[in-house]
Amino acid sequence: MASTAFFIATLLTLCISYPATSQKIASPPSFAPAPAPGPHFVNLADLLSVAGPFHTFLNYLNQTQVIKTFQNQANDTDQGITIFVPKDSAFSAIKKPAFANLTQDQLKSLLLLHAIPKYYSLSEFKNLSSSGPVNTFAGGPYALNLTDASGLIRIGSDWANTKITSSVYSTYPVAVYEVDKVLLPKAIFSVEPPMAPAPAPTPDESPVAADAPTGAKGVAGPKGSDSKKSDSGSSMVVVGVMSYLAVVASVAML
Repeated sequence: MASTAFFIATLLTLCISYPATSQKIASPPSFAPAPAPGPHFVNLADLLSVAGPFHTFLNYLNQTQVIKTFQNQANDTDQGITIFVPKDSAFSAIKKPAFANLTQDQLKSLLLLHAIPKYYSLSEFKNLSSSGPVNTFAGGPYALNLTDASGLIRIGSDWANTKITSSVYSTYPVAVYEVDKVLLPKAIFSVEPPMAPAPAPTPDESPVAADAPTGAKGVAGPKGSDSKKSDSGSSMVVVGVMSYLAVVASVAML
């Protein structure tokens, strides 16, 4: 009797516990989320060497080692970088002594003025222009005034007011924009640097006068001899006609 009761109790226990154990489903193994892909590496020296032409600006970057500062900011920070790059013609438009007389520190500050330590797409300049002067890598008095008028972005720096003429490269974390003038701050140039004289225009070939006499095959030639021959021929014709009329008249009288 006791064994029968124990058996029934055991059976009831199994029946009660079976639904709970049967509903347990093994959970799938958990995996850590894949890391987000890092920003694409951009070699600024290679980019500037094939675009532009930006050879003058790139040579100054290499000369002062500022290229390393820009490269580290581009690929080793989360902020990225925005660079305003003048074309070679922008440098040649200013007399050479303006740059040749700069100290190494002044030249370095001038280059650092052309970059902002943060990535900005073209669409972000509209909000940026309303926030007042924008700090640059040069810091201190080397700030830029930006305006965005219906997509035309202008950049002011004391002696120079330039504009973005094209987007060379704009993918986070690097934005490179072409500008048509070199930024010239008063902190470096106490007076406005003189502009180089414009190149002399190429002389054109002198056109042939509209009333210039021409001979065979468009070659200019004298007309005097031809005119005399024409007059002489006309006189001979007149004399011949008069002689003919005189002979006819004499025959008719006979």
